[in-house]
Amino acid sequence: MTFSRASGLLAHITSLPSPYGIGDLGPAACRFADFLQSAGQTLWQVLPLGVTSYGDSPYQSFSTFAGNHYLISPELLIADGLLTDADIPALAFDAQRVDFGSVIPWKMTVLRAAWRNYQASPPAALKKEFATFCKQHAWLDDFALFVACKFHFIAARQNDYETPEYQSYYQRLAGRLSDNQIKDCYYGAVWNSWPAELAARNPKALSHWRKTLADDVTFYQFLQFLFFRQWGQLKTYANERGIRLIGDIPIFVAFDSADVWANQSLFCLDAAGDPNEVAGVPPDYFSATGQLWGNPLYDWAKHQEQDFAWWIDRIAALLATTDIVRIDHFRAFAAYWAVPFGEATAVNGQWKKSPGKALFAAIEKALGKNLPIIAEDLGIITPDVTALREKLGLPGMKVLQFAFDADAASDHLPHNYPDSRTVVYTGTHDNDTTLGWYGAANDKARDYFRRYLNTSGEAAGWDLIRLAWSTNAVFAIAPVQDVLGAGAQARMNTPGTASGNWQYRFSADALNSGQAEGLKYLSQLYGRNGLSTSAP
Repeated sequence: MTFSRASGLLAHITSLPSPYGIGDLGPAACRFADFLQSAGQTLWQVLPLGVTSYGDSPYQSFSTFAGNHYLISPELLIADGLLTDADIPALAFDAQRVDFGSVIPWKMTVLRAAWRNYQASPPAALKKEFATFCKQHAWLDDFALFVACKFHFIAARQNDYETPEYQSYYQRLAGRLSDNQIKDCYYGAVWNSWPAELAARNPKALSHWRKTLADDVTFYQFLQFLFFRQWGQLKTYANERGIRLIGDIPIFVAFDSADVWANQSLFCLDAAGDPNEVAGVPPDYFSATGQLWGNPLYDWAKHQEQDFAWWIDRIAALLATTDIVRIDHFRAFAAYWAVPFGEATAVNGQWKKSPGKALFAAIEKALGKNLPIIAEDLGIITPDVTALREKLGLPGMKVLQFAFDADAASDHLPHNYPDSRTVVYTGTHDNDTTLGWYGAANDKARDYFRRYLNTSGEAAGWDLIRLAWSTNAVFAIAPVQDVLGAGAQARMNTPGTASGNWQYRFSADALNSGQAEGLKYLSQLYGRNGLSTSAP
């Protein structure tokens, strides 16, 4: 894919303003697209859109294919005749943070009401659309059954730690996980704590539970229909205004997911379904003990035996719903950090090779060459990673906040970019806001920043936006927090921490015409006027 110089903002859907405690796919999302258009921007990057699980991270989802039903807009459901104002319980929400503990049960109450209303009197056109949707998505049945079973067992398991089932589960994991971790897994109904025949996907067990939980299964199918219907409407709205959506795909999937449960042979699991090793990264910029993500690792030999069909489906699904795909942790396609299951940190891992060349050859054969993909190649990047990215012709990433801690040789400094095949960010969802970063940086880094940009540093966020827009990178992107001049309290995620993340929201009046004019001026000044999607 040949990209032309363009720019835009990173803003996850959850961060958008709404009256319901969490950003959604409704009117505020369209207003954000309007802001981008008025600001002369043509890119809108979001984080992964899957259903979040424990910890609320979009990088740990119940499914790589399914959408996050917590992002469904009640306002659009009212417009569709699926809800009335009386169906929406009154509850005061924090306009600046997402309180997932209160938002999720509230949202599920609203969505259940929409389901009951649909069942009572399904609009003919909507009923036909729903039926068509169910036929089009092969992953849907497994996902809906997975979620229905999971929440059935969560409801059934009270805090009674004396049951034989729990004791058996505890004995299996004792010494590998802490007591609290084992309890969290069991009472969170992780799939391999289910009855053995269901965990193993015995056909009779699957049939039994589909019948037993039939209404819940159809309910979760319905939520997926609503999500993708609303997402499709938003994408059309944005595209009509010249905005292209950049989606995000984590290289790994969550262990507690329909992906792993439905495809156990494709992952490195033992006979009980527990991981042999898990994913992470060694000690790095963010953590002295590395990052222990806990995702199961792929059995790459099995994937290769199947011509990487699961991966092809995965990439195709995201390309069908976004305009450009950012692949998170691209370096693991060359080699990945494998940590023995049960380790407390990621320190005691080892690098293992991946069949990246064969995988992408299969993807290109199935989906075509020159796909609109961005490779997130941050972290410990070895020559084999760079060689793979360059062979595929994919743009990598640079982060300006990383540029000032070393010296003039830093490859994140714009004067060292070898060519335009890169996407430059002021910061990402894993960084502090630029204002927060600047305030916490050491004196040497701040001094270098001020001298490099010939600035006072008083508006560090806009200073880095201007620098990013001026580079030779094909795309320049800034988190919306930097446009707003937000400090460290607006940080989206702190890697290596298990709680308090993914909560940032901005208010409905935060973005204004002055910011739009500033962005538009920079995009015109530095020739970031649009996006070409023509192949070379």
